[in-house]
Amino acid sequence: MEVHNVTADAEVFTCNAYLALGETPTLVDAGSMDGVEDVIREHTDELDRVVVTHQHSDHVAELETVCSEFDADCYAYADHSARTHELKDGDEVVIGDQSCEVVHTPGHGDDHVSFVGETALFSGDVVVYNDGAFDDGSFGRTDYPGMSRERLIESIHDLLDRLPDSVDSMYAGHGDVYTGDVRTVIERALERAERREPKYPDE
Repeated sequence: MEVHNVTADAEVFTCNAYLALGETPTLVDAGSMDGVEDVIREHTDELDRVVVTHQHSDHVAELETVCSEFDADCYAYADHSARTHELKDGDEVVIGDQSCEVVHTPGHGDDHVSFVGETALFSGDVVVYNDGAFDDGSFGRTDYPGMSRERLIESIHDLLDRLPDSVDSMYAGHGDVYTGDVRTVIERALERAERREPKYPDE
């Protein structure tokens, strides 16, 4: 599957917004970078849908703009003015060329979902490869109101239980894309989360 990070050159704080091309051109999260629609057009003139991992502002600030510009459907777990399809745990949604299972993974956000395909995992912020706190396996922060480290740990366990061995690419909301042994990276993130130590010194 051909995937592009269309917010890679952003000069503002944003998530990674991934454009998955193929039979069903899909954007995973819209990010908060002004002009992201222009970057999308560098790769395609058609965008079928935007799927949302969670609705923190760095993931959805440009959601309405993108959906309007491309007349794209919006798939999200929680209610949003742009949402056209509600996601539930266990649903299947096509991203690019892969049918992905929706896995509800709260902890970093109550509405957080991950998308698990045959070879690709779009993990949002529940698990990332590197983020400045840890390299080679990190997890979403849980120190803001409404967040829960305990719930995040449960979500990572659930994600591992539902992750096919064939998944070899992880597209996380922050940090670098990882290709290789995705399960081991997630297990390392889980071990670090289970220490229950502050992720950041000021947490």
